[in-house]
Amino acid sequence: MYAQEEVKPYGQEGSKRKQVERMFDEIAHSYDPLNHTLSLGVDRLWRRDAINYLHQHATQPPRQLLDVATGTGDFALLAAEKLQPEHITGIDISEEMMRIGREKIQKKGLADRIKLQYEDCSCMSFADNQFDAVISSFGLRNFQNLDQCLQEMFRVLKPGGLLVAIDLCSPTSFPMKQLFWCYKHVAMPVIGRFISHDRHAYTYLPATMDAIPQGDAMVAIFEKAGFQNVRFQRQIFGMSMLYATEKI
Repeated sequence: MYAQEEVKPYGQEGSKRKQVERMFDEIAHSYDPLNHTLSLGVDRLWRRDAINYLHQHATQPPRQLLDVATGTGDFALLAAEKLQPEHITGIDISEEMMRIGREKIQKKGLADRIKLQYEDCSCMSFADNQFDAVISSFGLRNFQNLDQCLQEMFRVLKPGGLLVAIDLCSPTSFPMKQLFWCYKHVAMPVIGRFISHDRHAYTYLPATMDAIPQGDAMVAIFEKAGFQNVRFQRQIFGMSMLYATEKI
């Protein structure tokens, strides 16, 4: 078990999966503005970098795309705009987050190309080798069983397909490490509680950022799931990590 799997929003009673589902259902109404506020708007650049990476390194444009932990659909919408796939399937365990995502997709006129559905990443209903590419943003920290979820992503990805994932982490270099420690342990919980009215969610967030494996440690976890040629790069301010890998 990895350290981030032991971090739960509402204490140790009950499974992490159920607690995470409850948490996102409760903060769904404020998730988008909070996400942009707490990241100072940089989360949009992180997602764009990930989609650009996929666009540049895919051997051919993906036709069938899977967005894991799609939330309110921002990553799926960006992928639809930049990659122009035939179809995007977004999955999540929070129906409230996806309800907001479906409204955004409908407003963009993309309901025929993007479908959001309830799925547990650790046991997806899709066929083997179904998707040309898999993407995920800010979901790895929330998985109850990271190994099993990555194995499932590997299973549904076609040979030759790319997986590109981004997730939050804690900066490791001076002075951002020190500055961000103050931000995430003082400002982030206060801002999060004020906007979302959930005192647990935005203490859970920095705790998972501290606990999630980073860099070479995460590369080893991807390789354990079967992926090869795993690469990573720290994104702007060192608060986010981009991982890219492929199924051979």
